[in-house]
Order: sequence, then structure tokens, then C-alpha cells
Amino acid sequence: MFQGSMVALVTPMNEDGSLDRPALRRLVDFHVENGTDVIVAVGTTGESPTLDMDEHCEVIRLTVEYARGRVPVIAGTGANATTEAIELTHCAEKAGADACLLVTPYYNKPTQEGLYRHHKAIAEAVPIPQILYNVPGRTACDMLPETVERLAAIPNIVGIKEATGNLDRVNEIRRRCGDKIDVYSGDDATALDAILLGAKGDISVTANVAPRLMHEMCALARAGKEPEARAINERLMGLHKNLFVEANPIPVKWALNEMGLIKGGIRLPLTPLSSKYHETVRQAMRTAGVIS
Repeated sequence: MFQGSMVALVTPMNEDGSLDRPALRRLVDFHVENGTDVIVAVGTTGESPTLDMDEHCEVIRLTVEYARGRVPVIAGTGANATTEAIELTHCAEKAGADACLLVTPYYNKPTQEGLYRHHKAIAEAVPIPQILYNVPGRTACDMLPETVERLAAIPNIVGIKEATGNLDRVNEIRRRCGDKIDVYSGDDATALDAILLGAKGDISVTANVAPRLMHEMCALARAGKEPEARAINERLMGLHKNLFVEANPIPVKWALNEMGLIKGGIRLPLTPLSSKYHETVRQAMRTAGVIS
């Protein structure tokens, strides 16, 4: 259903932490102009845990409005309470999002049966296409391939963002599920290899900073042009790694501020990037050619 470079968009904020709506419009235009294939609004990179319900729904609505149909918009609507996830998913459907991305419930550590029932309940409550999101390094909850296989039988569960960085996991999900759902990488450092194994694209943090190169790399990989894709990926590897020197989205918001695309706002408990990492991230940006 979706493919290519799918940016996990930051939520721009003013220095006081309030939403910066003009900057959000600029970011959407920036991605359309630079070839981003899909915009993912208010995922975890978009600081979804610190937005209240009204803000969360507003950012989805504004992103859809600013995109104006030029690029698909997937809304992050996951939560660790099933009822809250259903409410957010209703908001996204009403706003006109093309699909929703639902992270596994964090902190409460459900069983595999609990994960199955959680996602089944959301899918049955809201008919919009839904993409599972497995990132156990952040959630302390790992959705196993056998659970993905069960969920793939639900018609409007159409994909999974697999962010373990484990390529064997990508292979196993594809073996179990076949064409029932699409697999997307959620780990920039291994995304190229995941696409070469059959993933449809990458839901990417790096794409915030280097959208054109991420689009080109994903397109080349999907076309089977491995040497050309690897050449671009080598330029991006510093970003893939160093945009995580502190918790995401701290480094990527700092980088976008350096590029003049957003202000420096970020919400507690996250804090601005430590000064000791400034040159590390700058050098990765220089190598990728996004700053001189």
C-alpha cells in the first residue's frame, strides 16, 4: 500500500514547547519538494507521549491539510491503553489520514495474547488501514512473528514497522505472512538490507534531515540496484547512527534547528542535545551533504 522513504516526522515546537504550526507547514512542503514518499505524523519521533489528545489530533489534522493530497499521510495513533488508541485512530480517520501506525503498548508489557486482542480491537473499531509498530528497545514489549501472523489475517491490518534491526525477523515475518501484510524497516542503519530482503520501505528518522537522499536510496534498493543504493547509504550512515547519540528525537530536532527548518523547542522530560554531541551530529550532516 505504501513504499519508499517514509519520514517519521518531528513535531516542531516553539522554545516554550508550544506547537509551531507555521514550521509544521514548512516541514510538510520541504518533504514534498524533496521526494519523501510518505509522511508519518505524530509517531513516537513526533513526541506523541508528550502531546495531549487535542494536540495529537490537531497535528494529524494539520499535516493532512498541509499535505493537500500531494503525499500520503500515516498518523501515529498508538497508545498503551486500548481505548485511547481507538480514540486517536478515530481522530485520524476523521482527519483524512491514509492509514494509522500503532506502536505496541509500552510499559505495561502485555502478553502476546494481549497484543493480539489490543490490535484486533482497534482494527475492528476503526476501519482505516493500520500498520503495526514493533520497537521493543523503546516499549519493553516485543511482538513476535507468530502474533504478527495472527494479526495479518485481519483485513485492515496492512503492514508492520519492524524496528528491531534484526534482519532474520524481517525474513521470518515475510515467510509467515507472505503478501498479507507489507513489512517496513524502522531501523535506518539496516533499512537498505531490509528493503533488499523484500521490505517495502523505511519509516525513517534520517529522512527528516536528508529526505532527497533517503528517497533515492530506497528507490534504488527497491529497484534492485544494490551498488548504487549502498553508495548513498554510506553517505547517510553517520546520520543513521549519530541521530541516536541521545534519545530520539533529541538529536534530529537539534539537526533540523541547525538547518533553520524548526526552532529549538522540545518537551520535558526530553532536553536539548548535549553540547558534547553537537560536532558529532554536525559532521554526520556534512558527510551527508545537508550542511556545508
